[in-house]
Amino acid sequence: MGRQKRGRDVSGIVLLDKPRGASSNRALQTVKRLYGARKAGHTGSLDPMATGVLPLCLGEATKFSQYLLNADKAYQATIRLGEQTDTGDAEGEVIARCDTTALTRAQAESVLPQFVGEIDQVPPMYSALKVDGQPLYKLARQGIEIERKARRITIYKLVMTAFRPGPQAELDIEVECSKGTYIRTLAEDIAAALGDLGGHLVMLRRTRVGIFSIADCHDLAALQQQHDTAGETALDQWLIAPEQAVNHLPGVAVSVDTGYYVRRGQAVRVAGAPPHGLVRIHQEDGVFLGIGEILDDGRIAPRRLVVAA
Repeated sequence: MGRQKRGRDVSGIVLLDKPRGASSNRALQTVKRLYGARKAGHTGSLDPMATGVLPLCLGEATKFSQYLLNADKAYQATIRLGEQTDTGDAEGEVIARCDTTALTRAQAESVLPQFVGEIDQVPPMYSALKVDGQPLYKLARQGIEIERKARRITIYKLVMTAFRPGPQAELDIEVECSKGTYIRTLAEDIAAALGDLGGHLVMLRRTRVGIFSIADCHDLAALQQQHDTAGETALDQWLIAPEQAVNHLPGVAVSVDTGYYVRRGQAVRVAGAPPHGLVRIHQEDGVFLGIGEILDDGRIAPRRLVVAA
């Protein structure tokens, strides 16, 4: 007799406003438990001190989590100047301090344009980036620092929204950036550009991931209350269709008959398909089948398919 599977076959994307102090994995496990979901995964971690948009994928949506991981992001952040920490954020120990009383808003704002556009950024040691299968933050906690290669990222927007002068001045910024951008590193680099003042993040809030905004998110308290009041199935009303994770891809429609072959992994020819790249595949009756890739001969080969309901 086979092992009985645990959990519900529930699929969709939960947009969570992650609370400060919780790891992304802890938040994921809480949401998985509330939904009673059999399978769940997140779309790239937020640091424990960070809050904001954390898309969580349940069931079939986990097949498309990579596309949210690769999406552009937006953040609000507060940088404290004149204090450098060993982690680059408020969770670490202060390792250097200087007085920033003479710094003006105009001076602080003047260095920001140099960080807009394509820039090279060295990932911080306190990050989930893995080297030889080991997360960098685990090595950092052991006092081990290794050389990291700079990576090319893009800052689309970087503006200062507030400046508070003082012995340790603070500035609030809004950032729109590509995948792989570390805001704590950006904070340290801004501080360095101001004359090696030293600086670290004291607040970080992610406000957008791809098409998903903070305004669309639910917090853990709301999810818990709904679960306790009406049960786990009542939470399904807040699920977003897995297709939304790949909504940025062009869509193609196939007949129900053609969809039969797509579901069996066969490449098909579709009139009006793009010349190359990935596409979303729908049947003409509106059923989402998954994503496919345009082959050199023009056919569409299935790449990630959802299981038929």
